Amino acid sequence: MSTNTATLSASDTRSEKTVSSAREPKIAAGSNSSQPPAKRRRSPVRTALLVGLVAAVAAWGIHLALHAYRYESTDNAYVVGHIHQISAQESGQIQSVRVEENQLVKAGEVLAELDPQEFTIAVEKARAAIAQAEAQKASSAAAISEARAGLEEAKARAAQAGSEVTQIAAQLELARINFSRNEQLFANNNGAATRADIDNARATRDATEASLAAAKANQAAEASVIDSALASQEAARAQADAARANAAAAQAQLQEAQRQLAHTKILAPADGRIGAKAVEPGNHVVAGQTLFALATPDAWVVANFKETQLARMHVGQKVDLAIDALPEEELTGHIESLSPASGAQFALLPPDNATGNFNKVVQRVPVKILFDGDALTRLGDRVRLGFSVVVEVRIR
Repeated sequence: MSTNTATLSASDTRSEKTVSSAREPKIAAGSNSSQPPAKRRRSPVRTALLVGLVAAVAAWGIHLALHAYRYESTDNAYVVGHIHQISAQESGQIQSVRVEENQLVKAGEVLAELDPQEFTIAVEKARAAIAQAEAQKASSAAAISEARAGLEEAKARAAQAGSEVTQIAAQLELARINFSRNEQLFANNNGAATRADIDNARATRDATEASLAAAKANQAAEASVIDSALASQEAARAQADAARANAAAAQAQLQEAQRQLAHTKILAPADGRIGAKAVEPGNHVVAGQTLFALATPDAWVVANFKETQLARMHVGQKVDLAIDALPEEELTGHIESLSPASGAQFALLPPDNATGNFNKVVQRVPVKILFDGDALTRLGDRVRLGFSVVVEVRIR
């Protein structure tokens, strides 16, 4: 047993020496084993490529540094435009819808129509009210004419009564003079006047006084008739004013009914493309309910720059625009205006930094940028609101 083990150990040792000798590099005969191995030469092509790569990286770094020095850029920018929220002006049932989602429409084009029957009836009622008011106006005008004629007649009778009073007053004065004269003549006892003359003169005087009193009473009655005629005339004028007011109210009701009837046709306020269509025939809608969204073709870019990027920005600066959806288009624009406040100030819930939990956050300020030239006309429908844009503003 021990003999076999010793034999195996010697065999293993010889095998290891054989492998080691095979792995060692062979030294040529006559060579000096103490000299180091010769170094391999580098390829000129490899050296040139390495130098070219270093130069390209350096050039690219210089380009990036110059670009960062000359431009302020952001990718927090989007294409925006006017979006009209079209709503119903009156409540009613939708009779027809004449457009589809994403359809192009022109300003004034009918988008949908309410059932007009109820509004047509209201117009007819208003026209009937106007006719009735016009009839009242004619009646009041006739009443005014009649009252005016009655007043003129009363004035004429009053003038006649006044003349009678004046005439009878003169007759009374003459009767009194005659009575006084006869009394004097009778008192002188010269026979120029008798008792019968005095009695006749007295009777004439008394009768004339009675006639004068009756004439004055008649004059007063005629004066009251004038007052009554004046009151009638004022009443007729008041009725005429009321009739005119009723006619004006009826006219206003007609205009309102016609306006409501016109609003049964829901029109496009501008040229654009329909989006967010939310109505179908048969739906009952209420006034103010949004039915369509209309996106107009005029668009611009709103770029949200950091507040630290605004130091050298001003209105009119040239801007390079790259729309993500249109990578092949090279577009330019210019700054039209800068927002008066950061976007956080216009948020529905602006941050309150006085609550005690304060973390400084770099604010962003919206900058409005307009496209140059006929870019929008050339691109047409390829520019959609909401597209992402990369904006670069030349500041130096």
